[in-house]
Amino acid sequence: MDLPPEILAIFDVFAPLFSSRTWPHARTLVVGTILVNGRRTVASALRVMGLADHAHFTNYHRALNRDAWSLLAAARLLLGLILAALPPDAPLILAADDTVERRNGRRIDAKGCYRDPVRSSRKHTIRCFGLKWVALAALIPIPWSKRPWALPFLTALCWPEGKGDRLRHKTSIDWLRQMIAQVRRWHPLRKLILVVDGGFAAVALAASCIRVEATLVCRLRLDAALYHPPGPQPASKRGPKPKKGPRQLSPKQWLSRGDTPWESIEVAWYGGRSKVLQVLSRTALWHTSGLDPVAIRYVVVRDPEGEVPGAAFLCTDTDATAGEILGWAVQRWSLEVTFEEVRAHLGVETQRQWSGLAIARTTPVLLGLYSVLTLVALRWHGDGSMSAAGSAWYAKCSPTFSDCIRVAREKIWRARISGGSDATGGPLQLSRPMLDALVQSLSAAA
Repeated sequence: MDLPPEILAIFDVFAPLFSSRTWPHARTLVVGTILVNGRRTVASALRVMGLADHAHFTNYHRALNRDAWSLLAAARLLLGLILAALPPDAPLILAADDTVERRNGRRIDAKGCYRDPVRSSRKHTIRCFGLKWVALAALIPIPWSKRPWALPFLTALCWPEGKGDRLRHKTSIDWLRQMIAQVRRWHPLRKLILVVDGGFAAVALAASCIRVEATLVCRLRLDAALYHPPGPQPASKRGPKPKKGPRQLSPKQWLSRGDTPWESIEVAWYGGRSKVLQVLSRTALWHTSGLDPVAIRYVVVRDPEGEVPGAAFLCTDTDATAGEILGWAVQRWSLEVTFEEVRAHLGVETQRQWSGLAIARTTPVLLGLYSVLTLVALRWHGDGSMSAAGSAWYAKCSPTFSDCIRVAREKIWRARISGGSDATGGPLQLSRPMLDALVQSLSAAA
C-alpha cells in the first residue's frame, strides 16, 4: 500500500501488536476509515479501498471480532507518540469524561439506558439506549489553534449494572481510578494533572490521584462538606484521633455573603480570550461519609459582569494558585469538542457490529484515530502553516479537525494514485479498482 511517509511512520509503531497476517487487514481498515464518508463500517472501508469484490472479505471482519491484539498495548504506544509532541519536562495534562454512544439492538449485550447529555437540559432529561464509554485524553497545544486539543488514547466500556455474568460492574469513577493508575505505571516520573467535570467529583477519585501522585482538578459542589484540620488532641483523652476539625463555610455561603474577601484575577477563558474574575481561594479537608478526608485547595469564582454563574473548583495540589486551577479547568472543554468531532468526521455511532469483541474495539479505535490524524497533521504543519478550508458562506478563523482529515485524505489519495512515484509530468494510468474507488468516493462526498 502506497502511503505518505508521515502516516507510515506512525502506523509502523502499531505493527508489532498484530500478527503478520492480521496487520495488512488492520491497516487497510484504518486507511479505508480515513477515506470513507458516512458510515464507518467494514463494508464501507473495503469499498473505498477498491475491495468490494474481494472474496475473502471476512478476514477483515476477523481483525475486529476474532484476531488477537491488545487495546491496552495500543493505548500505551499512542500515548508515547503523544508525549513525543510535548517537551520532555512538560507536565502531562489529562482530561477525562464519559460519553454515550447511541446504539440499539437485541444482540448488543453491553447496551444500557442512560441520560443523553447532548439532548438533555437542566430542566428536561432525555434518556437513550446505547453504550457508555469513559475516555482519557491528553491535552496538547496546537500551533494553529488558540486552545489545546484533547487527544484520546485510552477508552473503557462501562457495562450497565446487572449485565454481564463474567464482568464486574464498574462505575465511571471506578474506571477512571484504574486508568489513571495505569498511566502512572507507564510513566512513573511524569507529572500528571487530571481534569474532569463535576460528575467525577468524588473523594474516592481524589484519594486515588493522591495515592499515585497525580493532581486532580474538577468542579466542586457548592454545598460540599469542607472542614478545618483537626486540632491537637489532649494526651489524657482516650480513643481514636479525630480526622477532621470544625466545618468551614461552603462555597454557596461564600457566594452569598457580603463581606467575602474577593480577589480579581485575569484568566485564560473559553474561546481563547481572557476574562477578569473574582476568586476566593482556601484550603480544606474534603469529606464524605465512609472515607477518610482529603486535603484540597478550592477556588470560589464569581463573575463581576454576571455572564457566568458562581462556581467552585477543587485541586488536590494545595500549593496551586487560583489562576492555575482555573486555567486547567477551562481546558477540559476540549474533550467535549473531541467527542463532537469524532461523531461528525469519524462516524462514531454509525458502525454496525453485534459481536462483543468488535464493539469493545471499534469505538476506542475511532477515538484513537482522531489522535493519530492530529499527530500526522502536526508532522506536516508543526509550524502552524495549516490553512482552514472555508467558503463564502462560512469563514473559519482557524483550522479544525475537518482540515486535518481533509489534508490526510488528499495526501493518501495522491500517494495511491501516483503509486509512490514523485513524477509530476505525464499521464497517470489508473487500475479499474482504483477508478471505481475514486468514483464512489466522489459520489459519496457530493
